[in-house]
Amino acid sequence: MPHFTIEYSANLDGAVDISALCEVVRNAAVQTGIFPLGGIRVRAIRCEHYAIADGRAGLSFLDILLRIGEGRSLEVRQNAGAHIFDVVSTHLDNVFASGRFALSFDMQINDSTTSWKRNPIHDLLKAEANNG
Repeated sequence: MPHFTIEYSANLDGAVDISALCEVVRNAAVQTGIFPLGGIRVRAIRCEHYAIADGRAGLSFLDILLRIGEGRSLEVRQNAGAHIFDVVSTHLDNVFASGRFALSFDMQINDSTTSWKRNPIHDLLKAEANNG
C-alpha cells in the first residue's frame, strides 16, 4: 500500500493526460515520505457512463481514492493527503479554469485483519539498493 484508484469522466480525454496524471500522483506519494516505495500503485479507470449535477453537457469529474494500511497517525495522514491533493489540484489547474470540473480525493484505511498481500517488489527494491 498505498493504492490509488482514479476514476474520471470520459469527457476529460482531450483535457487531461491520464498517464502523466498517474505519474504526478505516484511522485506526490513518494514525496510524502510515509509510504513504502514498493507498495505504491496508481491506476486509472475511465468512466464512459456518468451523470453529474443537473445533467448538463460538459461537466466533468476526477475522483481519487487512496487505500492505505493501518499504523499512521491522523496528523500524518492529513499532511500526506493535503500534499497529494495540492499537487494534483495544481496539475489540473487548466481543467479547473473551465469552471465545469470537480476533483475529489478520499483516503481509506484497510483493516489488516481482512487485507491480504503478497508483494516481492519490496525485496527487489531492497536488493537493488544494496547492490547499487
